[in-house]
Amino acid sequence: MKISFLCSDALHPVNAYLEKWLAENADQHALELVRKKTDLRGGDILFLVACAEIITEEDRSKYSASLVLHASDLPRGRGWSPHIWEILQGAEEITLSLLEAEDQVDSGRIWKKVRILIPKHALWAEINDLLFKAEIDLIDYAVHNFDRVEPLSQSDDVTPNYYPRRTPKDSLIDPRKSLQEQFDLIRVCDPNRFPAYFDHLGHRYLLKLEKSDEQ
Repeated sequence: MKISFLCSDALHPVNAYLEKWLAENADQHALELVRKKTDLRGGDILFLVACAEIITEEDRSKYSASLVLHASDLPRGRGWSPHIWEILQGAEEITLSLLEAEDQVDSGRIWKKVRILIPKHALWAEINDLLFKAEIDLIDYAVHNFDRVEPLSQSDDVTPNYYPRRTPKDSLIDPRKSLQEQFDLIRVCDPNRFPAYFDHLGHRYLLKLEKSDEQ
């Protein structure tokens, strides 16, 4: 099969998982990982993973299937970084959806959903590991079941909600509140790209949380 991956950000932590999958499957399929949709060559499946570009019907027409990996129980949680917003709301379980790309964001038919338990103590890298491994499992599912999947339309009985794009301001910590109150916010912040921070006495301070085996 000819399979393309479009991941806009070369620094996104999911790249290591995608590159490992590509290396393990290079002898079975014609594969490519690109950063811009103009570099897509067409084929059987296009996977959109952390894709920041608008993928039009014309773009999708180059492939038999164009699929999105989205971390929410669609139609709930359309939009940006849904699992982060849900963890901040107290979720201890998230849903990862594999769906068809459409012009209306996150509205396509569902190929498969999986649930992922997120321990309350899990930090950013641990949450990513759970999520990205599940994404790889869904990629395998799509490839292995390509000719026999029966996609399901999203439920009309559920009113969709939409999450906004997260910005560095969403990593702002309030120094007047306790760490316990803000633990979920600190633990979901990407320490490399969007670290937790607070402003105090005319300076900005970064918070990077690590686990220690010492008690």
